[in-house]
Amino acid sequence: MTTPLALIFYENLLIGNQLINRLRDLGYRVKPLTETDISRLPKLASDEKPLVFVTELAGLADHVCRSVRALRGNADTSHVPVLAVQRTTKKRADRKLAELARESGVTLVASEAGCLAQLPQLLEKVLEFE
Repeated sequence: MTTPLALIFYENLLIGNQLINRLRDLGYRVKPLTETDISRLPKLASDEKPLVFVTELAGLADHVCRSVRALRGNADTSHVPVLAVQRTTKKRADRKLAELARESGVTLVASEAGCLAQLPQLLEKVLEFE
């Protein structure tokens, strides 16, 4: 039996490395994606067959949301759950970004602190949605 694969995209090196380490500790193989890879997300997901896609919502969030929308629009990849990690602030723009992510097909948006502290539970939750 092969270990499950998690595709991950992040901009902030600290949160990205922490998520990669936590995913590996949970038994996942992890494949980090570059900005270029994000535009090819449906093809990569179709080829790689990930169990989950974990992404940071930051400066490239619009790009990520377009790619998630394309992922959802592809019959081969529409089932892949997406966990988005966002810094928690009280800014209205951040709430709008989380709303845009959900509308794009993100399964669950979690705060950065909450995601690191409760990653196993959040993964379980996104996996049961599908």
